[in-house]
Amino acid sequence: MSVPPATGEDGLRRALTFRDLVVYGLLFIAPMAPVGIFGTLVAKADGAVAVVYLVATVAMGFTAYSYARMVRVVPRAGSVYAYARVGLGEGAGFVAGWMAMLDYLLIPAVAYLFSGIAMHALVPSVHAWVWTALAVVVTTGLNLSGVRVAALAGSVVLVVEIAVLCVFVAAAAYALAVDGPRRGWLSPLTGEGAFDAGAVLTAVSVAVLSYLGFDAIASFAEEAVGGAGRVARAVLTCLVVAGALFLVQTYLAALLAPLSAAELAAEPARQGAAFYDTVDASTGRWLHDLVAASKAGGAAFAALSGQAAAGRLLFAMARDRRLPGPLAKVDLASGVPRRALLGAAAVTLVAAVWAARRDDGLDRLVSVVNVGALVAFGLLHLSVIGWFAVRGRGGARVDVVRDVVVPLLGLAVVLAVIARAAGAAQVVGAVWLGVGLVVLVVQGVAGRGAR
Repeated sequence: MSVPPATGEDGLRRALTFRDLVVYGLLFIAPMAPVGIFGTLVAKADGAVAVVYLVATVAMGFTAYSYARMVRVVPRAGSVYAYARVGLGEGAGFVAGWMAMLDYLLIPAVAYLFSGIAMHALVPSVHAWVWTALAVVVTTGLNLSGVRVAALAGSVVLVVEIAVLCVFVAAAAYALAVDGPRRGWLSPLTGEGAFDAGAVLTAVSVAVLSYLGFDAIASFAEEAVGGAGRVARAVLTCLVVAGALFLVQTYLAALLAPLSAAELAAEPARQGAAFYDTVDASTGRWLHDLVAASKAGGAAFAALSGQAAAGRLLFAMARDRRLPGPLAKVDLASGVPRRALLGAAAVTLVAAVWAARRDDGLDRLVSVVNVGALVAFGLLHLSVIGWFAVRGRGGARVDVVRDVVVPLLGLAVVLAVIARAAGAAQVVGAVWLGVGLVVLVVQGVAGRGAR
């Protein structure tokens, strides 16, 4: 038994192919996502950064599997919001959507800010907040033009990002062939000293944040050609591809890194630039600049994908009368939820420009992202258990492994990451959850009054 997709005047236009879905997911994640946290992971895992991403891919596989199962049950826009509604009830569905909304609005703001900072470094005469605002305007225009236009533009950017990554891989392989590695060939897998499983797991709790965004694919379930099965395959494919890209680049970078894990641990200030320092030391400044330029453009289009997902979430919640009704309108010409996209863009623009105008804006913004999505992931896993094991909607016989064990393992990963999140993120997440619960209670009272 499954929940049928939405139909009628408020339905979205089916135009996205399997390739488009994977492009949206990889854009949101970004093929070179580990660049910014490479040094941190090397320091935490005593050099075993490649195995960190191997374990993180497996850990996030539980979440991807839960998404793949629930998108077949509820092939609707809204993703985890829709899944929690049918698996756990209306209240849990609202909470899942409310918490996911926090992340879908803030992660694009961080990406826009990264783009603005990178462009300001290239063109110092123009302030970072101007570049940030320009990135918001350009990508919002692409999203408003329709999913096909946005997907096409995203495909071009993604090809460029992967091409730059391939250049890095080729340059690194050449450097290794000519000069050899700076440390043992197996050190990215085993560590630079004795293997420390606890240190690796600590690093995994940070590395899983590189994957946030693949779940956005599920938000396009009503716009995918080929139905929910194709969306499910796209979610899993995106995770596997991203994991492979992360594993290859971190393995090569770890072999060529000029600083050891111990040195990076002793000098935290050098961790953020560790990947770029590695590129400089092994291949030269030209590749450093190429990677930086690629990250600038890639960040803006990662935000495009995130903004698109945020618009679909607002649209789905408004269609179910959980948010203001006008957000549920679909533009007849473009087939996209124009008002919901503009609403998401407005919030993201304010957050990104505010942060860009402050010296500590990036730190403040980065410190509060991700908790919303992690809470939503937790409710996703509980939704699988609720739908298949508790309600028995998957058939007459409950599959203990698929319906209980796998989602519980995914839930355990999520809780471990939340427990290790920054204190500011936990506070903001708790406050946002509290506001959501108040809204939920008010809506319930208003609903009973209307009856």
